[in-house]
Amino acid sequence: MMENLELSFHPLTPKLWRDFEILFGENGACGGCWCMHWKLRGKAFSENKGERNRQMQKSVVDAKTIPGLIAYLDGYPVGWVAIEPRSQYPKLAYSRILKPIDEQEVWSITCLFVEKKQRRKGIAVALIQAAVEHAQSCGAKIIEGYPTDTKEDAPPAFIFTGTASAFETAGFVEAARRSPTRPIYRFIIQ
Repeated sequence: MMENLELSFHPLTPKLWRDFEILFGENGACGGCWCMHWKLRGKAFSENKGERNRQMQKSVVDAKTIPGLIAYLDGYPVGWVAIEPRSQYPKLAYSRILKPIDEQEVWSITCLFVEKKQRRKGIAVALIQAAVEHAQSCGAKIIEGYPTDTKEDAPPAFIFTGTASAFETAGFVEAARRSPTRPIYRFIIQ
């Protein structure tokens, strides 16, 4: 369902860090993740859940690296999309299912988070579209997403990479599938 919402999107910078904290809440969006899942391999992620992940993400932002975009509705943060060059996500390189398709440079959308009260209104699709625009403005030619392709409703914690239908609605096409539920979608900028 797509509602006609007046959303704005802003890169996460040190100035907007507090809005990121408000959106993610005390639990860091999902179990202390703070959107570090794809940046830390092995035990490094689970051992740092919570405050240490928050501090690591804050140091990324403080170093003037933009890890993603915040969506705002009426001036309030309601959504998040992680978008960076794939090289910023070491865990992807070692994934059997999500390993690179080819040698081309790509940007990756690795996480989507929408505030609970705002879900099922089309914000995830709008976040994906904003991420494409952001990546394109940074010189990206190919943007990938790694959604969950499920036929039933799934708890948000299990679909943090987005849904296949959201990526399709945003204009992405399936480029590879090494698992029944984890396709790789691509958007190629012409």
